[in-house]
Amino acid sequence: MILVTGGAGFIGSNFVLDWLAGSDEAVVNVDKLTYAGNLRNLDAVRSHAGHVFVQADIGDTAVISQLLQQHRPRAVLNFAAESHVDRSITGPAAFIETNVLGTFRLLEAVREYWSALPEAERAAFRFLHVSTDEVYGTLSAQDPAFTETKAYEPNSPYSASKAASDHLVRAWHHTYGLPVLTTNCSNNYGPFHFPEKLIPLMIVNALAGKPLPVYGDGMQVRDWLFVKDHCSAIRRVLEAGVTGETYNVGGWNEMPNIEIVRRVCALLDELRPRADGVSYATQLTYVKDRPGHDRRYAIDARKIERELGWKPAETFDTGIRKTVEWYLANGEWLADVQSGGYRDWVSTQYGQAA
Repeated sequence: MILVTGGAGFIGSNFVLDWLAGSDEAVVNVDKLTYAGNLRNLDAVRSHAGHVFVQADIGDTAVISQLLQQHRPRAVLNFAAESHVDRSITGPAAFIETNVLGTFRLLEAVREYWSALPEAERAAFRFLHVSTDEVYGTLSAQDPAFTETKAYEPNSPYSASKAASDHLVRAWHHTYGLPVLTTNCSNNYGPFHFPEKLIPLMIVNALAGKPLPVYGDGMQVRDWLFVKDHCSAIRRVLEAGVTGETYNVGGWNEMPNIEIVRRVCALLDELRPRADGVSYATQLTYVKDRPGHDRRYAIDARKIERELGWKPAETFDTGIRKTVEWYLANGEWLADVQSGGYRDWVSTQYGQAA
């Protein structure tokens, strides 16, 4: 039995689906079900005997402690987080509450549970913390990619809150001996991605005939990782990672945002062309850049390949095609997640022209 937090969100739900498809080991799935947590992501395992869903906050120590005692997991994987930079700029308090205080309370509940386990179970137990490359700050075009030894230099409330959570996880290992593993991933994309993020937002707006908002000059560079590759990396780290270690997980796909948008448009032109025959790229609109926008992220994923034998299976070309095809085939899911509040937020966030 494993316990997953944030398992109704984008990466967490993909992990739960992937885990149950390839393992007989059961999952206790804990999610608060904020706006980005969606039980529809888990429709495929709704009646799965090995999937137990519990709506709860990781900061609710009493509930988490009760679940640990009841289900006796051999590992806890922490995906739970507020995760959108733009939202962290306009409302940082939720990011501190969930990503910092929530992680602290989760660690304390897990430490109490782990400390009372029989010796063999204590030795085998793992706490895997899923984090982001944004904790490392920004890079220039000439800088080497982020390695696991890169100093933390977070620049947004989101990345600062994730950096704080990473430091707490490290401290609980070094101070209390809790057997932790940390992964820092690059930008994920794929099925079930909430359409406030770049790729699903472009797909949604393109199909709706709306502008495709690109911040600034669109030349911000990111490394892109297909979410199912990320899931396989997490499984490998859980299986063979050395406690106390950090593993960077990347897709080896550095690309500027504007190129991402153009590739999405080209796929939509091919797979669902506009009725007037005009390219979706004509809907591209540059908008005012967000405050403190990091210029470049790049992950050096050689450590996880060298030490654990993991590398991504998808190229960006194969992954982005699968992603666009998934969104085209799942219009009902898209309509369901786009609430009035979501639409109002997107309109406000991206409404100011550059």
